[in-house]
Amino acid sequence: MSSSFPSPAKKLALAVVTEPERAVPAPVGVGEEAMRTLLGTAADAGVSVVATRPIGDTERLLGQAWPFPSPFSVTVRTVALSEGLDRVEARARRSLERMGLPRGDTLLVSRATDLAGAEGRDLWDRLQALKDRGLYRRIGFVTTLEDGPALLARRFQPDVIEMPCNILDQRPVTEGVLSDLAARGIDVHVSSVFARGLLFASREALPAHLAGQGVALSRTRRRLAEARVDPMQAALAYCLGLPPVTAVVASVASAAELRAVLAAAHAPRPDLDWEELALSEPAAISTGSVARISNAA
Repeated sequence: MSSSFPSPAKKLALAVVTEPERAVPAPVGVGEEAMRTLLGTAADAGVSVVATRPIGDTERLLGQAWPFPSPFSVTVRTVALSEGLDRVEARARRSLERMGLPRGDTLLVSRATDLAGAEGRDLWDRLQALKDRGLYRRIGFVTTLEDGPALLARRFQPDVIEMPCNILDQRPVTEGVLSDLAARGIDVHVSSVFARGLLFASREALPAHLAGQGVALSRTRRRLAEARVDPMQAALAYCLGLPPVTAVVASVASAAELRAVLAAAHAPRPDLDWEELALSEPAAISTGSVARISNAA
């Protein structure tokens, strides 16, 4: 008998990582054949969103490896405003060319702080023009809680907002930000679902500014172990179970990693006290760089 509940894969967005920047060893790179296998695995599982960044060789590899017909909607990020308005617009067009696409689904300003600056309105107007020309169906921005997403949403009225949210930093949920954005008709995407690798990192691997969170992280992992719940399973269950969220961005570097994510996403939802798993000082995750631990996951 078929379930009335949609597959968790329908809510997953795939972000392909081609550089091993995580604490957990990842493949050195994803070649064309490996990319084709990864995308085929995603398509077979029902994943329908691919999230990209204008860095490295990922866009070109995607363009060479799309299945035909492609079931994927593509989300693209801009380059930084510091590169200039003309460069932002040209690179957004170039991203589509590199991927062999006539149009994309969503174009996101990569840093909400770019919108808060003096050229913020001009930047938004460039994105709006690309949308009006039919190159992108929707526009939005990537933000953090500290950026004040509600204020930016009122000012720019985006179609989509992406922001970090995970079991260690639940503030977007507990402070009502995700619900408020969704109530405005905005599609809410969440990233950093694995807390940028912190859920899997040893205390010795923590950067200096997070050293004080080592005990709290160990406590969270211990609670998961006592409940016999894998950290990946818990992380995905939490984010996939958030009603305001329309897409959960998960970074993978191979088809094998994607299969692990899919298995965790399809596991029965654990009965956990989610608030007990959060850090007491979650803002520390947003302070400083944790790029050496993880990529976008």
